[in-house]
Amino acid sequence: MQSASRKTRVLFLCTGNSCRSQMAEGWARHLKGSLLEPYSAGIEVHGLNPNAVKVMAEAGVDISGHRSKHLDELQGMEFDYVVTVCDRANETCPFFPGRAKRIHKGFDDPPMLAREAKTEEEALGHYRRVRDEIRAFVESLPESLSKGS
Repeated sequence: MQSASRKTRVLFLCTGNSCRSQMAEGWARHLKGSLLEPYSAGIEVHGLNPNAVKVMAEAGVDISGHRSKHLDELQGMEFDYVVTVCDRANETCPFFPGRAKRIHKGFDDPPMLAREAKTEEEALGHYRRVRDEIRAFVESLPESLSKGS
């Protein structure tokens, strides 16, 4: 699979690289930085979601320096795994040459859920729940990747 001297290179892919994939990259750097070399990108670019930044900061992870990236910016990089974190990215995920194994682990879309919220606190609750679900998934890495979960 890979040499022992190289970290497992993982790309977290979502539609706009604004929220879920950014959270996943942030958690992977924070929790698994010694094992993983994480990246995130989108099939579109929507900008970094300020509520994603806010709830990650609440959990002690600073993603404020991240920026929304289009998948094309990572062209030519080889990944061990491409993890789609939203259904749309999974449906429209391009072909990755090389050895990249594609895995889908869908998470709810906090901005969409927050549209119906009556208060900011209620809206942030959606972001916090998804943040915590993504953390639990990242905590299982890299072992769960080889199992395809």
